Parts: sequence; C-alpha cells; structure tokens
Amino acid sequence: MIDLKKLQKQVYQNKVNKHFNTSNIHMEFCLTHEELSEAYRAYRKKLPDLGEELADVVIYLLGLAEILGIDLEQEITQKMKKNKNRKYKKIDGVLQRIDKG
Repeated sequence: MIDLKKLQKQVYQNKVNKHFNTSNIHMEFCLTHEELSEAYRAYRKKLPDLGEELADVVIYLLGLAEILGIDLEQEITQKMKKNKNRKYKKIDGVLQRIDKG
C-alpha cells in the first residue's frame, strides 16, 4: 500500500529540487486544472497516456496539499467515511442525498 503522507512530501521535495512553483497558490490550482483537462482530453480521444495524465493530476494535488499544509491522506480517509454513511434516494428519477451529512 502507498504511504500517501510520504508520497505527498516526496512530491513537494521534487518541486523544491526542480525549482518548480511552491508559493503561488493560484498558479498551482490553475496547473492542477490544466492537468485534469489533459486527462479528460486523453480519455475523450482514447489516447494511450490517460493513466499518466491521471497520475499528473494526483501529483499536482499532493503538491498543492503539501504547500497548503493539508494532510491529504487524513482528509481522504475522513471524507470516505463521511461518504460511506450518506443516504441517497431516487426522487423523480434523480439520485439525491437525503441526509444532511
């Protein structure tokens, strides 16, 4: 299993070592969005590098989380628990959350 905390720190250290951006948060969000768009393009055009593009998205998210001081592993774990306990129901053919959690 991957140690996400360790990976997050490695991603950040690579950014530092390569002199990539580690301070302009707005730019990091834009670059992350760009990577997601590239992944979508690869999916839509059935390109062979879809997996690599998805990896880029995760790498950017891990780097952004480290810059912001967010433990992404902890946040994902908490969010998965929250999602697991949510209740949904089809209303007029549309799946809707019926609890407030």
